[in-house]
Amino acid sequence: MHVRRVTRRKAPSLPGAVGGRTRAALVQAAPEAHLGSLFTGDAHHPPTLSPAGFRARSVSAMSLETSPEQVRTRRRRLRESVPAGLAGIGAAALGVGLGELAAAFLQTTASPIVAVGALLIDLAPPWAKDTAIALFGTADKIALIALVAVVLVLLAAVAGVLESRRPPWGRVVLGLIAAIGAVAVATRTPFSPLDTVPPLLAMVVAVLTLQFLAKTLEGAEQRARQRSREAAVAATRSSAVGATGRAAASDGEDLDVRGDTTPAGVDRRRFLIYTGASVIVGAIAAASGAALSAGTRAVTAVREAIALPQAAVRAAAVPAGAQFEIPGLPPVVTPNDDFYRIDTALSVPLVNPEGWSLRIHGLVDNEVTITWDELLALPLEESITTLMCVSNEVGGGLIGNALWLGYPLRELLKRAGPQADADMVLSKSVDGWTASTPIGALTDDRNAILAVGMNGETLPAEHGFPVRMVVPGLYGYVSATKWVVDLEVTRFDRVNAYWTDRGWSAEGPIKIGSRIDVPSGGSLNAGPTTIAGFAWQQHTGIEAVEVQIDDGEWMPTELAAPISDDTWLQWKLDWDAPAGEHSVKVRATSSDGEVQTDARANVVPDGATGHHEITVNVTA
Repeated sequence: MHVRRVTRRKAPSLPGAVGGRTRAALVQAAPEAHLGSLFTGDAHHPPTLSPAGFRARSVSAMSLETSPEQVRTRRRRLRESVPAGLAGIGAAALGVGLGELAAAFLQTTASPIVAVGALLIDLAPPWAKDTAIALFGTADKIALIALVAVVLVLLAAVAGVLESRRPPWGRVVLGLIAAIGAVAVATRTPFSPLDTVPPLLAMVVAVLTLQFLAKTLEGAEQRARQRSREAAVAATRSSAVGATGRAAASDGEDLDVRGDTTPAGVDRRRFLIYTGASVIVGAIAAASGAALSAGTRAVTAVREAIALPQAAVRAAAVPAGAQFEIPGLPPVVTPNDDFYRIDTALSVPLVNPEGWSLRIHGLVDNEVTITWDELLALPLEESITTLMCVSNEVGGGLIGNALWLGYPLRELLKRAGPQADADMVLSKSVDGWTASTPIGALTDDRNAILAVGMNGETLPAEHGFPVRMVVPGLYGYVSATKWVVDLEVTRFDRVNAYWTDRGWSAEGPIKIGSRIDVPSGGSLNAGPTTIAGFAWQQHTGIEAVEVQIDDGEWMPTELAAPISDDTWLQWKLDWDAPAGEHSVKVRATSSDGEVQTDARANVVPDGATGHHEITVNVTA
């Protein structure tokens, strides 16, 4: 620190002073003379506003609406909001990152981001779910997590600005955000008090970090304003000295100006370093937590070490004619990596089979509980079954066909002895999701199973490891429960399942459908080409598939050899494509004579209907 002594001088007569009277004083003394410069006119003509006067009045009116001082204030506040918003983002990033890391270390399901996303899924209306699937397909969960992150960043920035202007409201906002995370965690199943640790840790870290960064920013801004005032005082005094040409004071009055020798940019750089460090540390912590969570190593190692027993009942071999070798046409048996995944689990449940068991209870004569080892000891059966999501749009890809290994559910239900008035089985996942399945679909001759294998390997984690349900002929939302742990034999009029409470029908038989895979639309060359795709009516079978081009006659197609009535099948049509733009439609007829309707219906409440249609541009 140092002290500079500046001698105060008498103010000189500055330009604009006349005879010791300022210009403002003259105007006040003779307002008519001042106004005369604004108006023109004489005794015979009313006064009119001169151009110069018009401009003066316009400027005056504008200054009343937005004065220069107001503009400067708004600009200053905007400039100050940017670092304040960054402080909020840095605090939230550090808090959430450490919360995610804590969730991974504690091996809980309480990831704050995932829990909030899962709560949004639970609260979202059906149209929002359908929109997300339509826009993002199987990437809908990634999109949701990204949306949660973006909203969190925006709210954190708002919290930073509030903390800068009206403390402690910024910390209150961050606390409310963390409280939402804690509520979201508490609604997950299963839940333990330990699950509240990550969101509470995130709240404490975020609040304390925001308080620290806000104080650091406030100190930097105060010192910057102080230096500005000192510089302005020094500039004013220097101007006065220059105007009079005298360097010494006439009245001997002194003024002390004390300044901080620290450069103005150092405090701001310190704030930015602290904020950037918060963001970086938070990002590293979140990434580390994600890596640890993705590796719940024990479960992964157990799954990879499992050697499933040989099936007591083998599935019939896929017929040689079941697959057309046409470029662009997917295989009739869908590989695991390409099999669609639609569920409400943002984070895949990792269930150790050593602790897994299934309980069958409710309207039964005998309650049954079966463990993993007991399930594998039963005579398992193979079957090829096509599964489909009710959210599949006409022509969509939320459908797949796989070779499953499992045990018939009808045999387990036979042990329990369902009572005569039971008409539904409510299946529950380890994360609390439920599905309502008509009991007849689990006790008739279809091969509804508890599956442990998929396409020759242990069931993948994202598809339900260790055990899931596979039920031919029903949409997945009423049958295909993954990570299943509970079967309650009950009635439709007594309990609703997850999606039934959200506006979907209680029973969901798959509707007859077909789609065009080749060509996929766009352009193709004129001449011989092939139109091909799939058709399905699970647990019934397909009798015929027809194609219509440009509103012409429906033409029969060639069908591939069916695997079974529980699987889709391929079809194809050779076409000599003429040049021009053409529309191509497809429809199917089931083995019991039902013709696929052309009436368009949305996926809600029980599946979409309509003919799949594409437009192709054939070039000569």
